[in-house]
Amino acid sequence: MARTLTGSRIRDRRTMRGMRQADLARRAGISASYLNLIEHNKRRIGGSLLLSIAAALDVEPSALSEGAEAALLATLRQAAADRAEAAAELTQVEDFVGRFPGWAQLLSSQQRRLGALEQAVEALTDRLAHDPHIAASMHEVLSTVTAIHASAEILVAEPKLEPEWRARFHRNISEDSARLAEGARRLVDEIEAGGQRDATLSSPQDEVEAFLSDHDFHIPALEADPGAVDALLSEAGTRLASASARLIARRFLDLYAQDARALPLQAVAEVIPEGPTRLDPAQLAARFGVDPGRMMRRLATLPGAVLADRGQPPLGLVACDASGTLTFRKPLAPFPLPRVGAACPLWPLFQALSRPMMPLRQVIRLAGRSEGVFLTHAIAQPYGPQVPNREPMFEAHMLIQPIRTDPALDPAQADLPRVGVTCRICPKAGCRGRREPSIMAEAI
Repeated sequence: MARTLTGSRIRDRRTMRGMRQADLARRAGISASYLNLIEHNKRRIGGSLLLSIAAALDVEPSALSEGAEAALLATLRQAAADRAEAAAELTQVEDFVGRFPGWAQLLSSQQRRLGALEQAVEALTDRLAHDPHIAASMHEVLSTVTAIHASAEILVAEPKLEPEWRARFHRNISEDSARLAEGARRLVDEIEAGGQRDATLSSPQDEVEAFLSDHDFHIPALEADPGAVDALLSEAGTRLASASARLIARRFLDLYAQDARALPLQAVAEVIPEGPTRLDPAQLAARFGVDPGRMMRRLATLPGAVLADRGQPPLGLVACDASGTLTFRKPLAPFPLPRVGAACPLWPLFQALSRPMMPLRQVIRLAGRSEGVFLTHAIAQPYGPQVPNREPMFEAHMLIQPIRTDPALDPAQADLPRVGVTCRICPKAGCRGRREPSIMAEAI
């Protein structure tokens, strides 16, 4: 059973008022020994007794209730998990928050700030490594620097160079210097544009995902009329600027329309379990007579209100082809998905490719900043027309469902498989699937 902070807050409030334990116990109508147990967090307190003690201390009951610091406790536990080498005393974190709320708030704000900075570093590193616009600007800057260095080297090495040639090299250096200044300015503009989403769109798939994100991955028009694909593409306008993006969007919308026709929204909403019961897409797929991949897509594109009404968290979805290339991404805030580059090879998504047609169910922990716990369902299925005597093409889906749990309070969670997002920003040490060094190494 988790300990409560209420006792620590009662003790501190009583001490601040200069009140003896026996006096407070008498006013609250309980024995001094029982109050002593409460103040040392050995007894839970609530209801009328909490109201009586709050009245005796002349404070609001909410100032004493244990829910006041729930978010603060979660942040401090996360800070301890992120820096395990510090060996923070997790068993005393409640007493620390209760006795030193100011210091606890300071550490919490620093943890949140550190998380925000790490996110910024991850995003910038991802762009520096993969954004073609930045790569082009960087290449231009380096090429210009090389040209200036070559011209200067000739001028230094040839002191008796003819005036005409010397003037020509001076002119080249002047022109290249101007080009270098312009290239550097453009590079800075490209980096600063990272905060603007449209500026980072570098592929047709990015355009499609931005378009779907605008609709929160739910298309009401196709729910009512599966034949509205052409109208949706026309309305998209410049949001889907390239022909490739429109082709990818058409394929997705056609598939969405087929899913909506096979799995009507109302029928699916009625069978979603309520409360803490977790979704089982394979079981739901069997109930409707569809394949698990289709059910995963349908669940991931349900309106958020439908899931919230049933007490279910938002769902993420990722799909890949047989090469492991991500072909669809619906990210979750606590489980980011790489926009470019390869994903973590330890994901159940890729394990499913080695076991076609076998539904996989696995609980995983995300290594790094969030340390979130997730239930994943994955399956690899053939797609496209099946041709006799020809190997089928496979596509894998992975549905991602957050689990509301606190690993710091459940030691069993420490044994869960840890996966990353992508090698470059994964802090997991000694990983057998690592392809490149991490900028977020745990040693740092």
